[in-house]
Amino acid sequence: MFKLFSKAFVFLLPVVFGLNGCSGEEAATPQTQTDQHMQQQNASSVKQEKFGSVDGQDIIQYTLSNPAGMEVKIINYGGTLTSIMVPDSSGQWGDVLLGFDSLPGYLQKENPYIGCLVGRYANRIANGKFIVNGKAYQLPLNNNGNSLHGGEKGFSRVVWAAKPLPETNSVQLNYHSKDGEEGYPGSLDVQVTYTVTNINELKIDYLATTDKGTPVNLTNHAYFNLSAGKDSTVLGHTLTVNADRYTVVNDKQIPTGALDAVKGTPMDLTSPVVIKTNIDKVPGGYDHNFALRRSASDGPELAATLYHEGSGRRLEVFTTEPGLQVYTGNFLDGSLTGKYGRKYVKHSGICLEAQHFPDSPNHPSFPSTLLRPGEKYRQTTIYKFSTK
Repeated sequence: MFKLFSKAFVFLLPVVFGLNGCSGEEAATPQTQTDQHMQQQNASSVKQEKFGSVDGQDIIQYTLSNPAGMEVKIINYGGTLTSIMVPDSSGQWGDVLLGFDSLPGYLQKENPYIGCLVGRYANRIANGKFIVNGKAYQLPLNNNGNSLHGGEKGFSRVVWAAKPLPETNSVQLNYHSKDGEEGYPGSLDVQVTYTVTNINELKIDYLATTDKGTPVNLTNHAYFNLSAGKDSTVLGHTLTVNADRYTVVNDKQIPTGALDAVKGTPMDLTSPVVIKTNIDKVPGGYDHNFALRRSASDGPELAATLYHEGSGRRLEVFTTEPGLQVYTGNFLDGSLTGKYGRKYVKHSGICLEAQHFPDSPNHPSFPSTLLRPGEKYRQTTIYKFSTK
């Protein structure tokens, strides 16, 4: 039986807002971070500390925690998730996110979108081109002649305005994307709210409005490793994806327009599969969008389940989105040094990115990503943690 974790001796105190610089601190080991977490479990549900600065703007790290002791950290640079602390089945706490010990790691050009919000359009747009209301638009080409994750800068490399919401155990991030930014039409106002619930969920609510028709596709690019770093890769994790079809892509990861059945192929994740079982049969590894099964409900539905037998940790992903991009860290090559001095080798983490289909503006048969004036873009994705 799967169980939610809890510790009856944890209490919530009034919110504390402390600004403590972290420059020059030694990198914590997994054990010291666990010890620190245990010492801080009686801390307030929402707190903040200075994480550094970018172009004269303070970068703040917000910590959300619930009575069970689950703890999530977010910085306002890129709306980036920097840590998720959850226990294994024996009660040992561990950080299940890839990331860096300090801000310079997130600022480096080689950072492969670790933990950040991506937009205005997550995933790829072919040749960086699309048409809205008869007008052609050209985006920066930052990925094999195509546009990826919003362009050269995108939402992942900007400073978001942040507001802690202690009454809901949340932090709200806001960003105003100007008309023409990265080539996109229209001014776009984006609001993303991270919430840690009492049933051990990280809930992400997205809201956006525009003054001109524009494609919008937002997601978070967290890399998970449920072993909390005890396993150098996620190849031993078990994955289930609630999808009977996937978007077929060419050699540049651009959809052909076809939606093929997963049955009888290495893409079939409809029942639990250990990732290493078929990954070598998928050229380059998993980096594919799965068309999720959905009912008539508008609410979040189960999209995927990730399980690590060694730790007993389980992650369930629920979303309102039509697609889930499964990416197994294929381009990690050991050149990045992450938290606790770990080298991020190929397949060190897995991304489960709830979103619309890649290149949707150029495929009328795909669910539309066009946001018009007067409309609201809404999306909710939930990452729920438990143990077995």
